[in-house]
Amino acid sequence: MLSSRLYSPTLREIPADAVVVSHQYMLKAGMMRKVASGFYAFLPLAFRSIQKVENIIRQEMAKVGSQEMLMPIVQPAELWRDTGRWDVFGPEMFKLQDRHGHEYCLGPTHEELITAITHMDTSSYKQLPVSLFQIQNKYRDEKRPRFGLMRSREFIMKDAYTFDEDEAGLDKQYQLMYDAYTKIFTRCGLTFKAVIADTGAIGGSGSHEFEVLADAGEADIVYGTECDFAANIEAVIPNTLYSDITNDREKELVATPGKHTIEMVCDYLNISIKQSIKAVVYKLDEVVVLALVRGDHEVNEVRLQNIYNAVNVSMASDEDLIACGLTAGYISPINLTGSEKFDIIVDKTVMEMKDACCGGNVVDKHYVHVNPKRDFGDVRVDTIRLITKEDVCPVGGGPIEMRKGIEVGQVFKLGTKYSEQLGCTFLDKNGKSQPMVMGCYGIGVTRTVAASIEQNHDEHGIIWPINIAPYEVVIIPANTKDEEIMNAAQELYEALNDENDEVVLDDRKDRAGVKFKDADLIGYPVRITIGKKWKESGTVEIKVRRSGEVIEIPFVGCEAKVVTILNELREKNL
Repeated sequence: MLSSRLYSPTLREIPADAVVVSHQYMLKAGMMRKVASGFYAFLPLAFRSIQKVENIIRQEMAKVGSQEMLMPIVQPAELWRDTGRWDVFGPEMFKLQDRHGHEYCLGPTHEELITAITHMDTSSYKQLPVSLFQIQNKYRDEKRPRFGLMRSREFIMKDAYTFDEDEAGLDKQYQLMYDAYTKIFTRCGLTFKAVIADTGAIGGSGSHEFEVLADAGEADIVYGTECDFAANIEAVIPNTLYSDITNDREKELVATPGKHTIEMVCDYLNISIKQSIKAVVYKLDEVVVLALVRGDHEVNEVRLQNIYNAVNVSMASDEDLIACGLTAGYISPINLTGSEKFDIIVDKTVMEMKDACCGGNVVDKHYVHVNPKRDFGDVRVDTIRLITKEDVCPVGGGPIEMRKGIEVGQVFKLGTKYSEQLGCTFLDKNGKSQPMVMGCYGIGVTRTVAASIEQNHDEHGIIWPINIAPYEVVIIPANTKDEEIMNAAQELYEALNDENDEVVLDDRKDRAGVKFKDADLIGYPVRITIGKKWKESGTVEIKVRRSGEVIEIPFVGCEAKVVTILNELREKNL
């Protein structure tokens, strides 16, 4: 490809609404353009990287016997109503009607449709297992699209589905997909962890997320430093922490004028935040829930949602608090149990406190010397807090580390959730009808591209892993007006480009410095410069983008050296 023909309109300034690195560099390097909030057009450079990720996926899916297909983006509402998910997705689902008034959605995912399709033609155990996948655009009307491709409203996704006779078959398919995903993300040159995850709106009995470790990640992951345990923070049930502060005093209601936050109360009473109890009021579907955790902890909202099997989770409104007789900033369960207006749920660590401070249920009043087991009455107790750095590994008991991650893939054991709801059954060996046992496996293709940039960049631009770089090599003739230099550059371009389309010849009339900056910004893994030294001594300069290594080599040996460098990068998935 000649740079003069390559459609990559680079920018000198980063757009103000681009916050994370991948968003900034993909816009600046002319890889994509924003069409509307959460919608992007992929220009040739980005599209080549997307296609390379897709090809890696296709190759690894073939190895585990999964066959590619393509389903409609538009899906009938009836299928989603049959599974109860038409309302679960709520406003995040793009919904539409045709001219006849029939309701449809733009597919946010395809569990319902693939189940219905498989049911059409699969009726016997002899036809199982079935493993199918597609690579297709998905649509979710995010409330706040942000971070470019990290959270957009239209994105490219690979989703695979398996159908088996029993749980043993599902376990086998799940492991095959888990291993395939490990190979896919390794080949993409990513540093990642497979972590235990919550199944969320998809449902099912087990799940793992594949998280790319990057500071821009929205997910918090935790892993043991002395064992193999790794999980999304929301999927961890931490061990109960026991307080070393004890007392045998009766609770006492004290004045805390104007102190309505944990920090203000603890400062005023001169106590540790670990001695305080935090009250947070939620609306879970139509149920108001008072959740209590230790003052230095946070409520695990996903865990709370699962406990109540709720679809929608939000903070309770002022109107909800008034209706329940609760006073914001001064809430506790003391003398409130037995109410039919709201539920109370208390974290196990709170119940182990012996000398605590909590709200007095009166403005400007708090209780001190509280012993929850003694003073809270009949409350529901469960683990509802997020794990913290002070905790130990819930599996191995050793130290833990916490990192930010970008979710690029997730695998689910769906079981019979969808097959039972949609009547997807088969006749077993005894002629008895059984629901198929399903698995679901997704990869965010466009998010994988963005995650790669978040993990592989410097102040100059992108550092692409070789296997998903839009082009592998750029040749820069320092002076395009010099016919001899241009002839040499053309000769090398044709030699390296003989078998594949992975080389760019920067034949633009711009200064060499401009070309160098664009090469670093776009992130070509290997840069070859032909300039004065070629004229003087017949040598060219090879620069490896990732390491910064610069090699001077005779022009006649340049082609072989570049091939060697590229092969080494491929072998190491760099």
